[in-house]
Amino acid sequence: MAASVRAKQIEALKRMLNLNKPVGKSVAAEPVWKVLVYDRFGQDIISPLLTVKELRDLGVTLHLLLHTERDPIPEVPAVYFVMPTEENVKRICQDCRNQLYESYYLNFITAISRHRLEELATVALQTNCVNQISKVYDQYLNFISLEDEMFTTRFQERDAISYYALNRPDAKDTDIEMLRDALVDSLFCLLASLGTVPIIRCPKGNAAEIVAEALDKKLRENLRDSRNSLFTTDIPSGQISFQRPVLVILDRNMDLCTPLHHTWTYQALAHDVLELHLNRVVVRETAPQVNDDHPDAHHRHPKQVKIKTYDLHNTDKFWNSHKGSPFPNVAESIEKELNEYKASEEEVKRLKNVMGIDESNEEVMGEIFADSTAKLTSAVSSLPELLEKKRLIDMHTNIATALLDHIKARKLDIFFETEEKIMSKSTLDKSILEIIQDPDAGTPEDKLRLFIIYYVSGPTMSPAEFDQYASALQACGVQSAALSYIKKWKAFTKITTAPLQSGGGGQNTYSAMFSRIMNTGSQFVMEGVKNLVVGNKNLPVTRILDAVMENKSNPEVEDFRYFDPKMLRVTDSSSIPRNKTPFQEAIVFMVGGGNFIEYQNLMDYAKRSSGTKKVFYGASEVLNASQFIKQLSRLGEDSA
Repeated sequence: MAASVRAKQIEALKRMLNLNKPVGKSVAAEPVWKVLVYDRFGQDIISPLLTVKELRDLGVTLHLLLHTERDPIPEVPAVYFVMPTEENVKRICQDCRNQLYESYYLNFITAISRHRLEELATVALQTNCVNQISKVYDQYLNFISLEDEMFTTRFQERDAISYYALNRPDAKDTDIEMLRDALVDSLFCLLASLGTVPIIRCPKGNAAEIVAEALDKKLRENLRDSRNSLFTTDIPSGQISFQRPVLVILDRNMDLCTPLHHTWTYQALAHDVLELHLNRVVVRETAPQVNDDHPDAHHRHPKQVKIKTYDLHNTDKFWNSHKGSPFPNVAESIEKELNEYKASEEEVKRLKNVMGIDESNEEVMGEIFADSTAKLTSAVSSLPELLEKKRLIDMHTNIATALLDHIKARKLDIFFETEEKIMSKSTLDKSILEIIQDPDAGTPEDKLRLFIIYYVSGPTMSPAEFDQYASALQACGVQSAALSYIKKWKAFTKITTAPLQSGGGGQNTYSAMFSRIMNTGSQFVMEGVKNLVVGNKNLPVTRILDAVMENKSNPEVEDFRYFDPKMLRVTDSSSIPRNKTPFQEAIVFMVGGGNFIEYQNLMDYAKRSSGTKKVFYGASEVLNASQFIKQLSRLGEDSA
């Protein structure tokens, strides 16, 4: 399982776009020109992985949505990449009837049912286009790779598998079964893509157990049919691994604090305060206009909002290096990159000036010309690289500037620091009530997040104290629905949030006020923003994973269930012989929504293992705090 989730999925997509033939390493052969037709699910899977240029290099001249009006292109093959839904199959049948394309390569994101396949075959016979349907493939790609080690099950129709859908009081058995089946199918596709059958661990008595049981059953059924099993393919020599990974399936209810926690690292901040989805971030810039005709030159019109979108690719070295770094470090690094770029730019200008040297001395001119031509040639050849570097610097400058505006306006550094102290049981500089009542500190939502973390993981609170905080929150504009849900959740739940433990060396999480202000020419004047260090502490998810991977006797994982789908003859999970050696590879999957904070914490944990551990993180959906608060509020309204 050494290859990344992302690499495996890209490889499968490239093979599919090469008409299901292996993609050769030589680029001499001209690709077959084709049309790509996808539904919204297929679009979401492809968009974080392949750029328009990469699609063009693979021969894709057009990429179109299935349910749009499409003109016939009878001389070109079409590659379909869609979910095998009834609606999609009917539209494909309609395309065949209308003879839209020369040939059809039908790739279903997940396995198509026999009933729908027969429906497709019937239409092909009726319309006399059997010969045009070249291939029908089940691709088993029903998941979205966001990072090399991070995936989510879906972006479309997330409501059906959300934390709200899972916990709403009027959820029917059929709703829970549909949710379970959607998650199991995605996990099965992921494991099929990785070509591995893991040991499965999960806590008892919640949604994670329901998903684990169903996944165990589905894997067993596939392994029983050895002729058609997806897990008995030939493994290339040198890639045989006797170490099986462990899949730890968890329920969001085991930790409600982390998804609400204000964060301090680049990627998680961008997800929290900007619009970041499917690796595309939206930055809204407000620029007041000056009316020059007005007698007062500084008369302002209403602010205009400019919307810019940026794609964050794993080919961006700066993003790869700094997405998990504390924000002040990112600001410093952007400054450094900008200064390096300016030095390169000056070199190009200097070389241009060299070309205009006095021609009176021909001998000297000849020497200089030969030398400068070589230098100029070198500069010109590096120009595309230089321009790309400038584009990336500008992009990260704009994103970081937008983040800094939010940090200053909402005092996010104060919220982050206070929440860290609450969860690590440290002494607070300022009481929670004071922060809630401070009109200059944060939005009502910021204050609600802070209070929920204090209520869930702080000292036990009396009903009178709760009411006092609730009144203060309502006075600053907080809706009471989320509060009422959290109060009921805490009353009914048996889960207790343990204090966060520090890992390695007891690093001090906080430094003094940011010791120096960046130079006045800097884009990022960090005055008044604390330079907080992110400590090496393990979040609850990471603590659980560590206990499972190391086979530690830990009360948090003592009653976890153990499934081994390869033990086909053993049906009772309690009697399965257990793996005694520590695991080197793990997949963590969060039912009910995950976040970039947990993802980064798990990556840091894997790094601290000196490269001996490989960890993947997945979630039914990737939520930021605002989205999670909305779901909690809906649950509060439903149970009122």
